[in-house]
Amino acid sequence: MKLTRTAVLKAMRLITLVGACAALTSHADDYTDISQLLKANKYPEALSKVDGQLATKPADPQLRFLKGVIERNLGKQAEAIAIFTKLTEDYPELPEPYNNLAVLYAGQGQYDKARMALEMAIRTNPSYATAHENIGDVYARLASQAYNKALQLDNGNTAVPPKLALIRELFKPNLTSPRPGVTTASAAPATVPVAAPAATVAQAAAPTVPAAATTKPVAAPTPAAAAPAAVDASKSAEAAVLAWAKAWSGKDMTNYLGAYSPDFKPAGAQSRSAWEKDRTTRIVGKSSISLTLSDLKVKVKGDEATVSFRQAYKANALSVSSKKILTLHLSGNRWLITREATGN
Repeated sequence: MKLTRTAVLKAMRLITLVGACAALTSHADDYTDISQLLKANKYPEALSKVDGQLATKPADPQLRFLKGVIERNLGKQAEAIAIFTKLTEDYPELPEPYNNLAVLYAGQGQYDKARMALEMAIRTNPSYATAHENIGDVYARLASQAYNKALQLDNGNTAVPPKLALIRELFKPNLTSPRPGVTTASAAPATVPVAAPAATVAQAAAPTVPAAATTKPVAAPTPAAAAPAAVDASKSAEAAVLAWAKAWSGKDMTNYLGAYSPDFKPAGAQSRSAWEKDRTTRIVGKSSISLTLSDLKVKVKGDEATVSFRQAYKANALSVSSKKILTLHLSGNRWLITREATGN
């Protein structure tokens, strides 16, 4: 009745660095060859390329993240763990290195370490959906261990076997076929190009790169544009999102925090006041912030709108591309954010 480590790893999502590197505009050429080799599973060649680049740019976070992904795919778990651990020390605000560390720890059966790494990822970015999914898989594994221990101590306990069966059923589909688009070799952080480990502590899909032609600069809408127009709710919801992004990039905390509904609840156990304080510290503390939104898709149903897009974020030395989904509610004549989620 044991839940196998393989089942848990197949369920966990790893984040890949290939897409993150491709999304960077300043150094895209440096990573193209390495990314292509990774996609082709030519890991020794990719390692040789990345080492050559690191010889001249030893501090480059994207290259370091790529190397961690390559080492993992080559079966060098200790080396990969060392790389991602150092990235969490150098870039503690990035959730992806923590996620990849969790996947590596889970692969070794160190579920407590995996849990702690994922908790750090979520603390860093409470709306990081991948980390929430992965930590659920880790908790399931820990629950399985606890239930098995309970049976060892009391094999007559009839309440435990059904619970174990439920957990086994949860992971059963992954025993035969991994989730589409998931890899088990890498993942990239949203602010530092880094490949994150398996999409859920074992696998993750590489983020796609937004086409330059579809990129929409954030600094555009005026405050008036953020107010919903009765004739086109979709455009007004999009304008609200662009105004939110403009306030973020301009470190305008009044309008940034004002874009959130009173009903907005931060992910995890963080209180609204603690979240606002944390966001203010993170945003105001940056010397400069650049946000570019692309591939915006808006769906409006009644007084609720869902806006999905790719977000290219740059601040100081960090550069990250990730997918984001905002849910907004029409309050009076304003669209306000009620939920936000970050994914691959």
